[in-house]
Parts: sequence; structure tokens; C-alpha cells
Amino acid sequence: MRVPFIAGNWKMNKTPKEAEQLAGDVRRLVASIRNVEIAIAPAMACLAHVVRRVDDSNVKVAAQNVYWEAQGAYTGEVSVAMLKDVGCSHIIIGHSERRAYFGETDATVAKKVRATLDQGLVPIMCVGETLEEREAGKTLEVVFRQLLGGLEAVQNEDAAQVVVAYEPVWAIGTGRTASPEQAQEVHQALRGKLVERFGAAIAQAIRIQYGGSVTPANARELLSQPDIDGALVGGASLKAEGFLEIIRAAQP
Repeated sequence: MRVPFIAGNWKMNKTPKEAEQLAGDVRRLVASIRNVEIAIAPAMACLAHVVRRVDDSNVKVAAQNVYWEAQGAYTGEVSVAMLKDVGCSHIIIGHSERRAYFGETDATVAKKVRATLDQGLVPIMCVGETLEEREAGKTLEVVFRQLLGGLEAVQNEDAAQVVVAYEPVWAIGTGRTASPEQAQEVHQALRGKLVERFGAAIAQAIRIQYGGSVTPANARELLSQPDIDGALVGGASLKAEGFLEIIRAAQP
């Protein structure tokens, strides 16, 4: 059985002191949660502060981005080894905002996924279509291309370590959410494509999160779908109490 996985992407919010406070609140509130994996992803400048605050708890820490080279003259970039050393266990890769604003491509996603797996960390690989692509009937074409492109360098032996996050771009930060039926349809199709790529046993082990204006109000219905294995939460993860409600909605 796949363990539900709820991750909070704080994006470019919270100073280090504010992030430490929020991390402490999350740690306190979720201390009794079992059977749900929990992670929070603060901004790069806050990672060390947050790691210290949630050390020896059931809250893991994710980075929001990474560079695929181990070291070198790459001003402003951060390697997997650096993130591992600071205490991260997960890395979000290929978020739609990285694709839209910073030139992330399926090819760079693939390099980052491979580099993350090579260091023993877990990639949270994002896929998702724009509103224009959905209205043109290209949803599956787009998400399949992103899925297979991002997993190009992944072998069967480490495929189950990857987390896929389906985030319809038109639902991120807009207040619009895919209906549970719409989300399940895409998740089911993604799992079917994973079966083609890795075989049924591995595909059934890979967790697929939903992201896109997940809130305490809609979380339970979304997370009750058979192929939705958790959520990559944006704005709702910036308030510890609301994040807790979403995590509780994921409990089996």
C-alpha cells in the first residue's frame, strides 16, 4: 500500500526567522500523525533554520530546486550534495513556476532527477498542463511528454523512489481546482503510462501527488481518489493549522 505523502511548498515566502517559527508550529501540530509522510519546502535561505527546527521529528525537509552538476562555476546554483549535507531528504523538480519563469525544460528536469537519485534523495517531479493546453484537449499529451522526459534517465531499480506531482498550471494559486474526477482521470492515466515505462509492480509503488489550490475544504475529497497519493500544497501550507487539516485528510 502506498503511504500518503503531503508536502508543503512555501515558495518565496517567509524569512528564516518566520520559517523557523512556522516549522516549529508544524512540528508541534503533526507530532501525533502516523501513516502519512510529511515534508515542508522552505526557500533556500531558510533550509538550515528549518532543518534544525524539525530535527528528530516526523517532518522532513525538501528543497524547491537544485542544479545537476556536483560543483563548479555555476554562480547562484546549489548542488544535491549541498542540500543533502544541510539536511534535505527531498527536492521539488520541474515545478510549473520553474518552467515558466526560469527556463526549466524536460531535459533539465531529467538531469536534476538523475542527480537527486544518485545522492539518495527523493525527487518530487512536477508535471501539468496550462489552461490553454487543457482547453485544446492536450492535457494527456503534455503530461505524458513531461513525465517520460523527466524520467528518461531513471532505471527500474530506482523508479519507485520518485514522487510524481500532477499540478495543473491553471489551478496553481488561482483558487481554481481540478474536480476530484478530473484529477483522478489524469492520475490514472499517468499511472498507466508508468506501467508502460516500468511495469505494473513498480508503477503501483510510485506515489502521485495532486497539487493545485489544495485546501482543507477540498483535500479529503481529492485524497479519497484511488490514484491520488497525497498533495503538493502551496498557499495552504503557510498556515500550520490548515496544513494539519490537509494532512489529517490524507490519513488512511
